[in-house]
Amino acid sequence: MSIDHSLIAPLIRGLCMNISGVPGIAISGDGEAVPSGAFLVDLSASASASEAGVDEAAAARLLTEAYASWKFDHAPAGVDAVSVKKEPLGLPACVAVKFGDQTAVYWTGADLDAARARKAANNAAPWTSERDSADATPGSAAKRSSVVENRVALVTGGAQGFGEEIVRGLAASGATVFIADLNIEGAEKLAAELNQANGKTVAIPVASNVSDEASVEAMFRFVAETTGGLDLCVSNAGILKAGSVLEQDLGAFKAVTDVNYTGFFIVSKHCGRLMRRQNRTAPAWKTDIVQINSKSGLEGSNKNGAYAGGKFGGIGLVASFAMELVEYGIKVNAICPGNFFDGPLWSDPEKGLFIQYLRTGKVPGAKTVADVKTFYEAKVPMKRGCEGKDVMRALYYIVEQEYETGQAVPVTGGQVMLH
Repeated sequence: MSIDHSLIAPLIRGLCMNISGVPGIAISGDGEAVPSGAFLVDLSASASASEAGVDEAAAARLLTEAYASWKFDHAPAGVDAVSVKKEPLGLPACVAVKFGDQTAVYWTGADLDAARARKAANNAAPWTSERDSADATPGSAAKRSSVVENRVALVTGGAQGFGEEIVRGLAASGATVFIADLNIEGAEKLAAELNQANGKTVAIPVASNVSDEASVEAMFRFVAETTGGLDLCVSNAGILKAGSVLEQDLGAFKAVTDVNYTGFFIVSKHCGRLMRRQNRTAPAWKTDIVQINSKSGLEGSNKNGAYAGGKFGGIGLVASFAMELVEYGIKVNAICPGNFFDGPLWSDPEKGLFIQYLRTGKVPGAKTVADVKTFYEAKVPMKRGCEGKDVMRALYYIVEQEYETGQAVPVTGGQVMLH
């Protein structure tokens, strides 16, 4: 059988993170010859009769054991410095994996461009992380946004609205971000803008339909093959079709539920599998799945039952997945923002909530979109809608807080409070 990069690359990335204590990248080669100085490991013994063809736990054990022998011969500080003086361990720049009669090469680096440069130069010399151990602990961050620095993140629905705000915030904070969206043209445009502005690769577009399992599975395979793994998944994609329970047709109801509720399940399933694989070789490393929920998931929403019901259900999934995935170092939490009045969900002149609510008569006496907006702003004690920066602060908190999972964090300007 051929080697599945989406299975092996996360194990290699996890090994490097376990060694250095900081995030990094592992990319697959393209069938090139094994260079001199590569870390060689035979994973043939991890073959299994399962559909995947590989026993992940066995492969992780073989990889870890092989590194234990390799490090003393290749650590730049020498054997005594590593074992006695606790000098930094050498990270394998190139890992050659043998699986039966197949061999695949993987390259590592502190970020995507560094791994690509090492591959282009065919440079298999061991390297050490440029970031010291203080930066490896989220709780020691000098500023909260630094908790995502150099991490790999993915944002669904990332080409517009709250998703775009989150993508921009993560990139500005030093993360490498996959922009996942049905609107691939928008994702490509945003990625090009961010990469040009930063002078390096900080954003990667990927097409995805969160309600289609095959599409989601392909997306996470692409992530594994591109960066070797993932530290943060923000499940943000969502739709809304307002309507009275007495009038709304079943098709509209199901469309909302398929994306907002079932979509979160599908994303968590395949993201969880990838993060579990990475955890096999980095058992102390914490990763995060964060659902962008809504205040409607905490209190309901008049003539908006499909949306609120899916969001209520999403919080149930968050709590349930958190209990199960904690075994693999995966935290699962939700952020429940208030109304993002300036985003397309509310302000789109044809499909936005302001125009929908005006047409359905949800706001008594409202004659214009401005009337509807004023009505909703008055409901917020802080007298404004939620903004991207508000959600980002909550997201940084969730990543930084290692001792919290299964929570739904309100970000509503006081409109909905904790019970």
